[in-house]
Amino acid sequence: MEERVMPELQSNKYDVSITLVSLQDGQRNVMKANGEVVSKGSHLYIQYEELEQGPRGEEISVRTTIKIAGKQLKLIRHGGIQSEQSFQSGRRLPGFYRSPYTQFNLSTETNKLDVVREGRSLTVAWEYDLYVYEELSGKFAISLHIQEEPKL
Repeated sequence: MEERVMPELQSNKYDVSITLVSLQDGQRNVMKANGEVVSKGSHLYIQYEELEQGPRGEEISVRTTIKIAGKQLKLIRHGGIQSEQSFQSGRRLPGFYRSPYTQFNLSTETNKLDVVREGRSLTVAWEYDLYVYEELSGKFAISLHIQEEPKL
């Protein structure tokens, strides 16, 4: 029997616009960025760069990669800030946060994780409790929407 790979599962790369909405304790934050998606087999990698405000008010560049593999999501940040968070519904997973000024271990307990993929558009929504040094630090609800932006 011949195995056929669906076109969206082949290794490819395309430009996207990204909208990330996070809700924490009633505070709503919206971040928009341009990035790219790399699809390798059943894994999806979303990459974008953002500027964040450093502790002294300076702008620092942070490159973010979101890896989606089945029912698990991993958020990896490099640059002025280094961090890693993993999310899988019903599980508490370890992570870390490092900047030139502080570092600590953290963990995320994911209550909900939904991934909806339609061709090259993607919506991911997840809710989690963030623990720092085993203490509950905050409850978050995140939604991420990705849409292909064909180059002109």
